[in-house]
Amino acid sequence: MEEIINAFPGAFRPFCRALFEQGAEPEEIRLRVGQPVMALGKGGEYFWSRTRGLFQGRAGEGYFWKDSDMKETLNRMSQYSMYALEEEIREGFFTIRGGHRVGVVGKAVCEKGQIVAIRSICGLNVRVARQKRGCARDVLPWLITEKGIYNTLILSPPGVGKTTMLRDCIRLLSEGAGGLPGQKVGLVDERSEVAACYFGVPQNDLGCRTDVLDACPKAVGMRLLVRSMSPQVLAVDELGTQEDCQAVEEALHCGCRILGTMHLGGMEEWKDKAYLSQWIERGFFERFVFLQSGAGGKREFSVYDGKRQKLC
Repeated sequence: MEEIINAFPGAFRPFCRALFEQGAEPEEIRLRVGQPVMALGKGGEYFWSRTRGLFQGRAGEGYFWKDSDMKETLNRMSQYSMYALEEEIREGFFTIRGGHRVGVVGKAVCEKGQIVAIRSICGLNVRVARQKRGCARDVLPWLITEKGIYNTLILSPPGVGKTTMLRDCIRLLSEGAGGLPGQKVGLVDERSEVAACYFGVPQNDLGCRTDVLDACPKAVGMRLLVRSMSPQVLAVDELGTQEDCQAVEEALHCGCRILGTMHLGGMEEWKDKAYLSQWIERGFFERFVFLQSGAGGKREFSVYDGKRQKLC
């Protein structure tokens, strides 16, 4: 995790290094001007001070992030060119080397109801990227056929691991697994979370046959990849809008297999998702993988066929 450590001012690096070396397993590092620096990890909230080092306890005893800390950190993360990140920042985040996503808040500058810039950045949320290779290995046999894969949706509540599962499915399909030869995969990564591209180059391992269209709206990207890259499998994260769903149907009619994700609190809620219920009724998708957190936070999965009959 040297990419994250080196992105911060020298005086703050001991905090970052302690997070990774002392077993905190950080998921987020939150920095707010005028507030204590904080990390969220395996054991809850962590704070830091120059005298105590890393600790858990009262936030008020930690180091308070200064405006000068924010400016120096942004300069380091942008390689001293904030202008180069303007387009990303107006979407609310940017990606640093290693695929780590940095969310930003500050003063929004709007024109005609649209955000054109975010100025006076006063808060950062560094989301630590971790690729979990092999997490889809037990799921994949339920998704593959002799000639390819079933059209598949991965479903779960937020934060359970849809994107992580999608990423590993893409990698395995691209490299070839379960007796299936490597597949040409086209990924539309609108939020830059699956491939975690840094200046266009994926920081996560997606296999040698995967083409990534980064930071592109899903509907536009799906149509573009079908026309330009002839994918066997079209992968897309967090389907939901009418435009997304129309593009999925177009891709299906072009012969692509679809591997996507969608938010769903439970399989009993499928009727509440207009497009999901339509796809089930029309038989567009043949496999549904539902993820949920089990005992001790361990991820569990169930697989259903196109008629919502449970397979495992």
